[in-house]
Amino acid sequence: MPTATTDFAPPPRRLGTLKRPSCEIHFEVTGSGPAIVFAHGLGGNHLSWWQQVAHFSRHYTCVTFAHRGFAPSSPIAGGPDPRDYAGDLDALIQHLQLRDVCVVAQSMGGWCAVEYALTHPAALRALVLASTIGTLDPRLIDEPERSRLDTWAKQSAALRAKWREVGIHPAAGERMAREQPALHQLYRHIDDANRALDKEALRARMQAARVRKPQELTGAGCPILFISSDEDVQMPPFAADAIVRVVPNACVVHIEQAGHSAYFEQPAQFNAMVAAFVQNPSLRAFKKVN
Repeated sequence: MPTATTDFAPPPRRLGTLKRPSCEIHFEVTGSGPAIVFAHGLGGNHLSWWQQVAHFSRHYTCVTFAHRGFAPSSPIAGGPDPRDYAGDLDALIQHLQLRDVCVVAQSMGGWCAVEYALTHPAALRALVLASTIGTLDPRLIDEPERSRLDTWAKQSAALRAKWREVGIHPAAGERMAREQPALHQLYRHIDDANRALDKEALRARMQAARVRKPQELTGAGCPILFISSDEDVQMPPFAADAIVRVVPNACVVHIEQAGHSAYFEQPAQFNAMVAAFVQNPSLRAFKKVN
């Protein structure tokens, strides 16, 4: 029989709802300390960050939320507009009275995080963009990476089509499905929470919102860490390498054996990178590695 003890207590946790124009945003706050806000991708919601919240909530206030239109936030007729995401994030940060925030964004979350960083920078201390360049237009990156885009797009589209035929989630990838089938299954379950959402229509809106030049990211005014997954078939993993050359306050690190969702597939590596950056977002250590 387990011995009764009071030596351990989980970090404090609370759930809430933020009322916004035309919707309500579900959020959760776990832990205490400096704030890290996590913005999920198209295949997820607030639950996607379970491995990050468990890791960081002992020393940080971890804020997760479901983007507008993503359950358990309220549905939106016709689907959400990604141009509303940054305003939602700003409202949530103000509602929770957070200061010196680090925002960690995955994939679609980059649309939210980049626009927030460029329009509401007062509370932002640092920014992590994982498998995303958000609203930056990849067609405007410099050479030699720009010339790689077409080949990467064709090869990635073929892989995604092949994977769908055999039941592999493209945002998880073949490696996760083969080596960590339980994680792959969980990823699919989380994605299923929003199976009624027209994600192709949302992807089109996201693509239309990609209008910024890479150099504009300098306006964020805070250190920026890109985390790229070398086996990514959703976002070109080499795009960040071109962007950091024109954004002085940014750097990039790569996770070799991971698909689009390294935070889910390789949490130990991902969490270590984020932890080092959050503790000291000067970028010096990362630039030495790269």
